[in-house]
Amino acid sequence: QAQPVESGGDWVQSGGSLRLTCAASGLTVSKYIMAWFRQAPGQEREFVAALNYDGSPHYRDSVKGRFTISRDNAKNTVYLQMNSLKPEDTAVYYCAARSFILTMRPNDYDYWGQGTQVTVSS
Repeated sequence: QAQPVESGGDWVQSGGSLRLTCAASGLTVSKYIMAWFRQAPGQEREFVAALNYDGSPHYRDSVKGRFTISRDNAKNTVYLQMNSLKPEDTAVYYCAARSFILTMRPNDYDYWGQGTQVTVSS
């Protein structure tokens, strides 16, 4: 059973950094579109970043220049490096995977982790 497992969430002050890790169990990260989504309380789940098969990244506009998505094929792991964090980045962050085409719609993704909480204080 494919199951991404997130870790690395924490409480940080505004301007700080965190690195989230997605350990992919049961699937090979280089053979899937791997993405990060987030969901704040009372808000819909939203796309943050994704890696295409060729490793090319895509980001939502509000995180461009601050967040970096990457993968380590040898470790079968995907990362989200988050710098210059802002209070509005506070959310539960989810790792997700799907096949074929990179999209930004949560409903298109087949495999989801349980999420990791990121809290940014002002």
